[in-house]
Amino acid sequence: MTVYKPSSSPKRAISKGRAALLAGCAVTVLLTVTACGGGGTAGTTTKDGFAQVPQKDGALTVWVDATRMDAAKLYQKLHPEVKLNIVSYDGDANGSNYLQTKVQLFNRTHKGWPDVVFSSQNNEASWAVDAGFAAPLNKGLIPSASLGQFAKGANDVCTVGGTLYCLRNDLSQAVLWYNAPLLKKFGYAVPTTWEEYQKLGEKVAKDHPGYLVGDAGDAFTPEIYLWASKCGANHITGPKAVSVNTSSEACTKMARLMDVLIKNKSMSISGVFSTDFGKNQADKVLLMPGPAWYGGALFEGTFKTPAKQIAAAPIPQWQGETSPSTGNVGGGTWLLSQHSEHVKAAADFLKWVTTDNAYQGEKAPGFPAYAPAAETWLKGQDASGYFAGDLSALKAASSQVWNGWGSGQFSQEAIWAATVKPGLTQGKSVVSLLPAWQDSIVKYAKSNGYKVSQ
Repeated sequence: MTVYKPSSSPKRAISKGRAALLAGCAVTVLLTVTACGGGGTAGTTTKDGFAQVPQKDGALTVWVDATRMDAAKLYQKLHPEVKLNIVSYDGDANGSNYLQTKVQLFNRTHKGWPDVVFSSQNNEASWAVDAGFAAPLNKGLIPSASLGQFAKGANDVCTVGGTLYCLRNDLSQAVLWYNAPLLKKFGYAVPTTWEEYQKLGEKVAKDHPGYLVGDAGDAFTPEIYLWASKCGANHITGPKAVSVNTSSEACTKMARLMDVLIKNKSMSISGVFSTDFGKNQADKVLLMPGPAWYGGALFEGTFKTPAKQIAAAPIPQWQGETSPSTGNVGGGTWLLSQHSEHVKAAADFLKWVTTDNAYQGEKAPGFPAYAPAAETWLKGQDASGYFAGDLSALKAASSQVWNGWGSGQFSQEAIWAATVKPGLTQGKSVVSLLPAWQDSIVKYAKSNGYKVSQ
């Protein structure tokens, strides 16, 4: 964990140096973090739906990951009157559970809680409510007019028993990315159904060997393909209940499609962020189902794909499907602590960082969950000149993420990486690995206290 301490003068340049690694309230050795002094229930006042500790003047402590550091710095620049301590941590990347572990410590010591925290995970509400950390946001802290303008279903992962406990930062809805000039050169049309997608993959393998229509090598693979197919492997039915069924037709038909394309090598199993993929396959991508952030983070940032090549289309649907669906890979959420001694300032920051165009509309790297900011963001992407077409497919997909795939405390990515990925590397089929995947999900769910139905 590192701490960024803004200059006392708003006109001074912000230092880009990284502070030494710190842990919890040990940062007080180098920097006084006001939030570490909070805690306890003495003198609390029930307001905005929860018991608030006595409020004080002082610095607002905000935890962010490296990517959201720019958001916190921009808020400080635009609000020089607000005292802000910015703490950088891993954002719970890859399900590290760092935040949960630290909150457990703070709960024991009755001090240390940040006022506001960003998480790259969408399942924090599954524990943060019971831990007494997350404050309700729809009981007065955030205006209902603002809450009503988030994309449909965006804040479902933040809602427990009808109460909202976090705000979605960005959406990671999956679309079909494609190389427009390459597709045209080969004489192919963008597939609109999964059946067309498979046929195109088979034709590519035969006529243009080495080129790819997808990748199945990452831990988030099921969130792209199986989720979009409405595979009921991860249906959270209650606070501690999940339905797991990987043997349904929705699961097996997508698994069979993947097996065909993996076998003929038009679908890679290297993983898009692997050294092998970057070196040998990045310039061979014809099609690539993937989340909204693939456009900037993967193609423009990691692959360095030249401008005017990459475009986005709706993700394919099964023939006869009347309710379009897609998956979701990541995104992120903001939480406000019940222990904050600066609730008003924390709520102001939270509202700004999730809705204001200054960051979400104009600076955010991902597709904003707040619909008005998303409109501004899309215009900016179109004006950038990088993409080969408009990104309207992202807007359509933002309300099509299938709600039958939930956000439990256990990580589906960790389960897939431990259970299915090794089997694919050994040459096993996805279909053959579905039973093992189910058994592993059940095991992980039960170990986290979930009642499992199959």
